[in-house]
Amino acid sequence: MEDFNFWSILVAGLAAWGLGAIWYSPIAFGKAWQKAAGMTDEDVQGGNMPLIFGTSFILMCVMMFGMTPALLLGHENITVVHGAFHGALFGVFFAAAAMGINYLYQRKSIKLWLIDGIYQILLLAIGGAVIAAMN
Repeated sequence: MEDFNFWSILVAGLAAWGLGAIWYSPIAFGKAWQKAAGMTDEDVQGGNMPLIFGTSFILMCVMMFGMTPALLLGHENITVVHGAFHGALFGVFFAAAAMGINYLYQRKSIKLWLIDGIYQILLLAIGGAVIAAMN
């Protein structure tokens, strides 16, 4: 644990959260996601946004913390590209795949899964790059 750079986990979590702020905004996939999720503008605006944003940031940091040992174990000079690649693999093989299983049983659309799954892959790639750069 003493070898962990906890700042890298926080920065990676913040970068992932920032990506989500753009990804789910009206300039990117916000409206498509909202429609695929079956949510109205009122549904979105009616949420407790400080709780949602704060909890999502904490959960992203948990993801980054969990990914850190796998990225750093046995690697003395991990590159940013290597970190991003392995982060993306985590996204494909764990995050997006697990979401896909849940979405199948919940009868969610493939469009929603693609929006959310690709976001997970990208956020873990960015997180892996940040962790590699800062360690």
